[in-house]
Amino acid sequence: MTDTSSTTVAEPGPPGGTGTHADPVVAMRAITMEFPGVRALQDVDFRLFPGEVHALMGENGAGKSTLIKVLTGVYTATSGTTQLRGERVAFSGPGEAQASGVSTVYQEVNLCPNLSVAENILLGREPRRLGSIDAGATRARAAELLSRMGLRIDPGSILSEHPIAIQQLVAIARAVAIDAQVLILDEPTSSLDQDEVTELFRIMGHLRDEGVAILFVSHFLEQVFEIADRMTVLRNGRLVGEYLTRDLTRLDLVSAMIGRELGALEEVERLAGDVAESAESADAAATPLLRARGLGRRGSVAPFDLDIAAGEVVGLAGLLGSGRTELARLLFGADRADSGEVCVDGRPVSLRTPRSAIAAGIAFCSEDRKGEGILSDLSIRDNLVLAMQAARGWARPIPRRTKDELVEKWMTALDIRPRNADALVGKLSGGNQQKVLLARWLVTEPKLLILDEPTRGIDIGAKAQIQRLVAELAADGMAVVYISAELEEVTRLAHRIVVLKDRSKVAELDGSATADDIMRLIATTDGSSDQSPVSPDGGALTEQVAS
Repeated sequence: MTDTSSTTVAEPGPPGGTGTHADPVVAMRAITMEFPGVRALQDVDFRLFPGEVHALMGENGAGKSTLIKVLTGVYTATSGTTQLRGERVAFSGPGEAQASGVSTVYQEVNLCPNLSVAENILLGREPRRLGSIDAGATRARAAELLSRMGLRIDPGSILSEHPIAIQQLVAIARAVAIDAQVLILDEPTSSLDQDEVTELFRIMGHLRDEGVAILFVSHFLEQVFEIADRMTVLRNGRLVGEYLTRDLTRLDLVSAMIGRELGALEEVERLAGDVAESAESADAAATPLLRARGLGRRGSVAPFDLDIAAGEVVGLAGLLGSGRTELARLLFGADRADSGEVCVDGRPVSLRTPRSAIAAGIAFCSEDRKGEGILSDLSIRDNLVLAMQAARGWARPIPRRTKDELVEKWMTALDIRPRNADALVGKLSGGNQQKVLLARWLVTEPKLLILDEPTRGIDIGAKAQIQRLVAELAADGMAVVYISAELEEVTRLAHRIVVLKDRSKVAELDGSATADDIMRLIATTDGSSDQSPVSPDGGALTEQVAS
């Protein structure tokens, strides 16, 4: 196995696998990026060579987006240097970067849907005649560029008439039109089906052969190994290593991305015993609290089956982009499923909206604590009772006395600090904000609590408190779906673990599984095998679902 415990640097092979060694077109050295109270990058080196596809890998918060924004001038690095074609640069913004040959195509296409394909490709650079845009010449130039990429798209058609896959290819054609030497593709395949991915990879291969350096960001491991020549792995804002794809196994890559934290705190480790005791209250043989059959959403997560018993903690494990959050959002009605059915307490329910899920006793704490959770400008009191008030309807306000009793109860139970119900939530620490969000849903006394990354970005003390709370809730009979990128956290808390990869459920493991077991599944399971993977003790896994 490749050593991923320290920084590894791979000398580039022939660009595109066919050329000769070359100097890097991009060389970033010792890049550090600090925000108030946060160091997003620390002493990161990055190299990108002509005629290669280079994958930038890492879990959420690893620093990938920050590094790209430093390269393209969105951020100015706190320290470090960036060279383009051997000359030191410090772009003032993406426009200047683009003018220098560095172009970015984002996951969400940033084009003008009301304009034609040709107008989007040549926007701002249209051929002119007698001071006016020459529409015919514009279409002809666009047709030439599309033909160069092997694309059969009518340059006169309106962009919005095309699917997202074609729109992304048009965005790439626009980058080619400005003679981009560096093309950054940020999650370009997230909304594409397999045929569309194949077409995108064909275009990427064509551009690579022409000498374009392509920086590819994706969470789909199989796609990375299919298209990338080299990859750089970041973790927690630091460089783990730079590797030739042919020299790196999937297990090595997963290990490098996730890593290990040495010396886990004793307080957190004691939770294993708490969860083992709470497992006695989980009776999987009885009628499940929730039963999902064939639940799925095209382009989001493949149809899956899932049973959740009262008093059971079900962990969702997988790399970022594997479908963990998408599965949770289907169970809460935040996204509407286009296949399958769900039963709660043995009765069919329609989870078409979050309101219907709340009525069925399902609560959901989003991973986006600031964007989809807390209301920063409201007090602890107002945030804490928000879900309960929404369930009652705004025509039936919660009496002030009841509100005060609930707030006092849960501020004490969860040790929310400061113990001032009128304090603005936006002024609290991340851990206390997370506790307020948890309390908001616990007030509604849900049957099933879905927690998406509840301990991300909080201190270890608050993390231990939240994990202990999960164990106590399960012991009291509440069902919990627990999502975390920290595999040790999932294995510590869960009675069963659902493993996802590339937006498909690929396996279930019992609570005896280890983080290494999960990593091997993520690294080796392709979701298309008819054979069941093997559990740690040599037996079959609980379930294997082919995508």
